[in-house]
Amino acid sequence: MNVLHSTQIIIREALSKLGYPDEMYELLKEPLRLLTVRIPVRMDDGHMQIFTGYRAQHNDAVGPTKGGVRFHPDVNEDEVKALSIWMSLKCGIVDLPYGGGKGGIICDPRKMSFRELERLSRGYVRAISQVVGPSKDIPAPDVMTNSQIMAWMMDEYSRIREFDAPGFITGKPIVLGGSHGRETATAKGVTMMIYKALQKKDIAIHNARVIIQGFGNAGSFLAKFMHDAGARVVGISDANGALYNPDGLDIPELLERRDSFGTVTNLFSNTITNREMLEQECDILVPAAIENQITRENAHRIKAGIIVEAANGPTTLEATKILTDNGILLVPDVLASAGGVIVSYFEWVQNNQGYYWTEEEVEAKLRKKMEDSFENVYQLHLTRKVDMRLAAYMSGVRKMAEASRYRGWI
Repeated sequence: MNVLHSTQIIIREALSKLGYPDEMYELLKEPLRLLTVRIPVRMDDGHMQIFTGYRAQHNDAVGPTKGGVRFHPDVNEDEVKALSIWMSLKCGIVDLPYGGGKGGIICDPRKMSFRELERLSRGYVRAISQVVGPSKDIPAPDVMTNSQIMAWMMDEYSRIREFDAPGFITGKPIVLGGSHGRETATAKGVTMMIYKALQKKDIAIHNARVIIQGFGNAGSFLAKFMHDAGARVVGISDANGALYNPDGLDIPELLERRDSFGTVTNLFSNTITNREMLEQECDILVPAAIENQITRENAHRIKAGIIVEAANGPTTLEATKILTDNGILLVPDVLASAGGVIVSYFEWVQNNQGYYWTEEEVEAKLRKKMEDSFENVYQLHLTRKVDMRLAAYMSGVRKMAEASRYRGWI
């Protein structure tokens, strides 16, 4: 089952539980708009290469759409659609005035030069410039994109529009109107969710055993935050394999040695596979890599008491049921990884008002949003007797459905 279909299944169930008619599901099951673009780029060796890109805008009933742009060879139309829906849900759960958007380009940035990436980034903005903007659709970083790519995109948009538009995009460098705390926002939000989940399970953070699948932006910062808090990070992994030590890994050394794409396990010989690492003993398991990592085949072998999803869609629907039945507290992706879009919202607010906050102010505002949202979803999970994923979807879809109803769309 692909990610779009599985997302649609839960949205249908969430809307049904909330008493909305079938027409609301028909409206929300797909993005309102999907733009497919072709981007010609002059490569360093002189030849022209044509790249395919997408921009999905799921629902703008609440406000402008918002969501990242990923550069990855596996980007496809259904994935971009599903990710835009998840962004809508995240914005609903944490009560932001946005709908969900998402973009992607089919490419492998690891095989491209700095200048080729710049030409591709600017070409993408030229291709989508008519449908994006500070009050229309606001891009941000995602898989294999960063603040430099956002800076090129902002500059290109400003040239096209002939005015400075920092609010067009978030995740920018601080000197170009970026927000303090944006780079670590997703990991900070996941950390806050881990603390809330530990409270519910009555487990102390000190010496709690943590496994983190994925060592990119979110995974590496999370490993540092957990290590600094006194937890034992017993497992980490990247695309090449995994490291596991029940006594705890040397996180500062691993962070020092990782490359810019989050790869470090290739420097070690005693690695295990990603799948093997997921099944090791731990208190907290954090999938922070890619989709469909915990499935019905391996869910019953998961030994964690708490799973906090930092990645998009790492657990299938069948696996969610198995984990919940086994008493594992699962904090779903649409809640756990919302820190990034929350601080992106803060960045957009600061751009619009021209007044910028300190890192401490940003973190305090992020904490309130994340903790309030966790409690809302957790209480819905208890009172409606549904799993945490369905509770999160019910929380996330309600604002969007109500806004669509008030506008007279349904």
